[in-house]
Amino acid sequence: MNILILDPQEIPGNFLSGFKRYQETKVVYVVDNNQLLKKEDAFVDDWNEQQKRNIASHLRKTAEKGGAVICVKEDGKVLGFSVIEPDQFGTESTYLELSFIHVSADYRGQKIGEKLFRKTMEKAREMGANKLYIGAHPAVETQHFYKKMGCLPAQEIHQPIYDREPRDVQLEVTL
Repeated sequence: MNILILDPQEIPGNFLSGFKRYQETKVVYVVDNNQLLKKEDAFVDDWNEQQKRNIASHLRKTAEKGGAVICVKEDGKVLGFSVIEPDQFGTESTYLELSFIHVSADYRGQKIGEKLFRKTMEKAREMGANKLYIGAHPAVETQHFYKKMGCLPAQEIHQPIYDREPRDVQLEVTL
């Protein structure tokens, strides 16, 4: 298993063609009066081929603009990937956004996400960030992963990220 920082030309349109985003959610966390509360909410996240092509295009553009695309590959197959957006923000801290971190459904439970997250933190430090900002999927399982990785509620809410998906839980991790 290799963890790589990809150059834009290494991200073709079919980059995610074999990737399985599938996630079935039954319980989520919601923020209510600055507290995380569990709530039943059943839905499925899955990417069709067009969505995968759109995301691959975003990844390539992010890498071209100075962001980072980190990828876990084995035998040429994408097992997981993360994305650090290039634009810094924050009033007191220098944040970079972790916009994507996913492990293909067939490879979850093998610590790939943890290794990928640690490499992503290392790369964000190299890019000059003090913290990573994450608009994190509200699924209980996803939130447990981020808590295990040391993430806490964001001290500053970055409105454009919040507005993109208000159901997400806004988190940060100090690098």
